Amino acid sequence: MASPYVVGHYLPDNRASKLPTIVMAHGFSAVKEMYLDRFAEAFAQAGLASLVFDNRHFGASDGEPRQEIDPWRQVRDYRDAITYAETLDDTDPLRIGIWGSSYSGGHVLVVGAIDRRVKCVVSQVPLISGHANARRLIRADFIAGLQSMFDDDRRARMQGKPPAMIPVVSEYPAGPAALPTPDSWTWFTETGRSRAPSWHNEVTLRSIEMFMEYEPGSYISFISPTPLMMVVALGDHLTVADQALAAYECALKPKRLVTLPSGHFDAYVAGFDAASGAATEWFVQHLRP
Repeated sequence: MASPYVVGHYLPDNRASKLPTIVMAHGFSAVKEMYLDRFAEAFAQAGLASLVFDNRHFGASDGEPRQEIDPWRQVRDYRDAITYAETLDDTDPLRIGIWGSSYSGGHVLVVGAIDRRVKCVVSQVPLISGHANARRLIRADFIAGLQSMFDDDRRARMQGKPPAMIPVVSEYPAGPAALPTPDSWTWFTETGRSRAPSWHNEVTLRSIEMFMEYEPGSYISFISPTPLMMVVALGDHLTVADQALAAYECALKPKRLVTLPSGHFDAYVAGFDAASGAATEWFVQHLRP
């Protein structure tokens, strides 16, 4: 893998020389300490290796400008991570899976469709449509003002000024934030304090513009014949559940839908056993036949 990335390599205690390996990264602005270690440990208990990395520009990984989220660059970074995993002595390059959640849950839909080295996909509480999702999160009368901010930021950057920044979350629902929901504020701030001091509550404004242009769900019918599991939280109002359920209907077999009776962030905490257990079972079924 190229130098900008810092990875964690999780291995089972009792392991064979060549292991199925899961490549994993986090969602919008999150870093690997925000519960990805728990998923990797669950996979290791089932005999699966995991390669966990911070996205470029975030956490322990390098990259400038800091706190910038380019979805297509992150898709390419998943593919680079797969290439790096292939070089490791413990990896069976014919048994590579990918796992993503939230924003990266959308990324793995794209990677699973375009990279046939991937033999199994788990997409947890995924973003399906940046355009449609943004219009569920942003009041209609705010959109014109936001687009004007994008234009002003573009002009300023052309003049050599630093990129404009925006908070990831806000304590106040009407406050400016990339993820303007109360549960986003609670999860990010509590998890940042308890587990991830490297997380920062800001992203570039351009990250929001790129979010609104990103349509990972358009790739979902191209993933087959690679097996796809989608984990959808029925109470999800961040990457909204109805869009994920509709996208699942467009996926071809083999596929499996797992639903959680909860919100977006419960997949990491209260619903962790259900989410990680289903993902583990899917990977074992298709990567350890």
